[in-house]
Amino acid sequence: MTDEPRRPSLIDLFREEARTQARVLNDGLLALDRAPRDAAALEACMRAAHSLKGAARIVGVQVGVELAHAMEDCFVAAQEGRALLDPAWIDELLRGVDIVARIGNDEDESARDAVGACVASLQARMVDVLPHGAVIRRDVTPPAAVVSEPAPSAAAASPTPAVSSSADPRPDPDAAFNLIADALRAEATQQNAPDAASAKPSASNSANSASNITAESGRMLRVRADNLDRLLSLSGESLVESRWLKPFAQSMLRVKRVQRDSTRALDQLHETLADLKLDPRAQAALEEVRRLTAESQHLLAERLADLESFDRRSTHLSQQLYDAALQCRMRPFGDGTSGLARMVRDVARSLGKKVRWQLVGESTQVDRDILDLLEAPLGHMLRNALDHGIEAPAVRLARGKPEEGTLTLDARHTAGALLITVSDDGAGIDLDALRASIVRKKLASEETATRLSEAELLEFLFLPGFSLRDQVTDVSGRGVGLDAVHDVVKRVRGTVRITHEAGLGTRVQLQLPLTLSVIRSLLIEVAGEPYAVPLAHVNRTLHVSRAEIELLEGHQHIAFSGRRIGVVTAHQILDTAPPADESDAVSMIVIGDGPQTYGVVVDRFLGERMLVVQPLDPRLGKIRNITAGALMENGDPVLIADVDDWLRSVERLVAGGDLRHTQHGVAHAAQRTSRRVLVVDDSLTVRELERKLLAMRGYDVTIAVDGMDGWNAVRGERFDLVITDIDMPRMDGIELVTLIKRDPQLQSLPVMIVSYKDREEDRRAGLDAGADYYLAKGSFHDEALLDAVRDLIGEAYG
Repeated sequence: MTDEPRRPSLIDLFREEARTQARVLNDGLLALDRAPRDAAALEACMRAAHSLKGAARIVGVQVGVELAHAMEDCFVAAQEGRALLDPAWIDELLRGVDIVARIGNDEDESARDAVGACVASLQARMVDVLPHGAVIRRDVTPPAAVVSEPAPSAAAASPTPAVSSSADPRPDPDAAFNLIADALRAEATQQNAPDAASAKPSASNSANSASNITAESGRMLRVRADNLDRLLSLSGESLVESRWLKPFAQSMLRVKRVQRDSTRALDQLHETLADLKLDPRAQAALEEVRRLTAESQHLLAERLADLESFDRRSTHLSQQLYDAALQCRMRPFGDGTSGLARMVRDVARSLGKKVRWQLVGESTQVDRDILDLLEAPLGHMLRNALDHGIEAPAVRLARGKPEEGTLTLDARHTAGALLITVSDDGAGIDLDALRASIVRKKLASEETATRLSEAELLEFLFLPGFSLRDQVTDVSGRGVGLDAVHDVVKRVRGTVRITHEAGLGTRVQLQLPLTLSVIRSLLIEVAGEPYAVPLAHVNRTLHVSRAEIELLEGHQHIAFSGRRIGVVTAHQILDTAPPADESDAVSMIVIGDGPQTYGVVVDRFLGERMLVVQPLDPRLGKIRNITAGALMENGDPVLIADVDDWLRSVERLVAGGDLRHTQHGVAHAAQRTSRRVLVVDDSLTVRELERKLLAMRGYDVTIAVDGMDGWNAVRGERFDLVITDIDMPRMDGIELVTLIKRDPQLQSLPVMIVSYKDREEDRRAGLDAGADYYLAKGSFHDEALLDAVRDLIGEAYG
């Protein structure tokens, strides 16, 4: 007996069918919520409910038959004009859709109870629209003959009907598959007989649904993510290897030219010896050499043509393999946003608001990993827009706006990145209320909050636990929304930005990489070695004269976009030797954003490349300024720059240095006598507030964006104090403190924890790890931090 591939069970097929039809019903009902008489949406919903009823009947899920039949009656009534599916109807039908996805699970007993309640509610609504004398009926299981009438089969003649067994309502799998096959043959027979087909829609449609699931199951294959990543990596290497043939073919052309020159030299020798009377044997040997040389030249030309043809085919095939492997990781943006329209409708109704939902760029291709990470952040942003942004209908009318607000989610590719924007036409952000909330939560003094710019104020919205709501509701108030968005964006090395116009609306924009596996990079050379800088982090590339670089108060600057930005060399960042020869013009990349924009001088540009990211061996740990590796087209390895690390290195170096002397910055630092403080916090706002506060009192402040960056910093430089948060990505504050106190060379370094966690157990955990001071951000104010710093290391100048 031969082994056959395991077929999915009939109940598995039904569950997949239920999920598929639930999506169709959900989309159709949302369309009907906007346009109750939309004939196409009604038809789609009616067919989905009908197919679901047939599939449930085949597998013996009676509650599914009842629910689908009740929903189908509602859609038919709407099609016939006897009912108008207003929002109350839609609410009830959507409740039924939620139940549909749970039908068929043996362990979900609550679904059976929910079906009864939903069916009763739908039937109660139908009473008012039924024709006179009509009676609501509960659907009953048809005999097997109803299914098999057009084409008698063993399943029809079987003494055990498909669904009628009282002991076990589900059929034997083999008999059920035979039943489906018979129904499919019946449907094929009825294709030219519309009346007959319409007379028995349940069996044919449900069988068709089941067969579609079977066919789709045959085309789908579950693949482990690491196997897919390995496939993409190997296809990238294959592409690199295929491109090796071109330079090899070019080298063979040089061989061909050498042989051609040797043939010409031999011909000249023959002409020179023509006037001499040679020995017949010598003459024959010379002719033989000429013949062999001509033949070898001809063979070499043929083989080179074959090589060039193979090179074209190999490169093309490798490129197709690479593109196909890459495409396996990409999905349409709409795949990850199918539930958002329903969520927007439900939240808007719960808040008593009218909202028009728009999804733009549904077909935009997005990396699977990024799309999976986006579900929660997008949900948070949309809820924020609904609760904080869009006003109630009466308020909008009073402000001269339409009572229906607009909420738009837009996804598109731009400049080698994925740009996702959530925008609304609501009231915008009340900056005065935001400033008051910052002061009330003691995140900054009133004087400091007054000096903050609009961009700096908006940064507070990303802080953990920060909310403009004074009371917690089902939708907001806990302050976890934009904080979660910020965490996800940082995880994929993207950026997030909030802009608003008072009274006109708010826009939250995420800039993310197109894929986590392939990046478009600018190749640069530093000290004879290539490095790749992701293009998403490069603002501009420049060729400038050294005369344009000015030294002001010990800072190197250059004019850029109407302002001055600091300048350092890549040799300083990467700690490499400077070039021996220095020309009058330098190559420079501009990285960073806002006040943290800097110019980095490199030796030269090598061009742009698409690189397949190769993660570094985890045993190496975090390597400062480097995030991963890749292979170039010629097979040479290249390191990919960690631009966040570069920015932190630049901030430490920009205060000193000369383009001609990389050690100048170190010497300059040694001359300073102010005490050095390392601030470790993943919040840009908190970092900047602490840095400014300490710098104003004379302390030399260095920043790190998380525990891992802080650990790299304390191992590479000398500090008098470390101030750290607790909750941070990559390495939290407790682990950082533990590592510092376990290191024999660092254990005497004072460490202060400044955290939102102010419970006694949190304080105890920090002190047990070895922290010398614990300050809660809830009670944080300027003098409290400065007093604690003075207690630990004294005044700024020692």
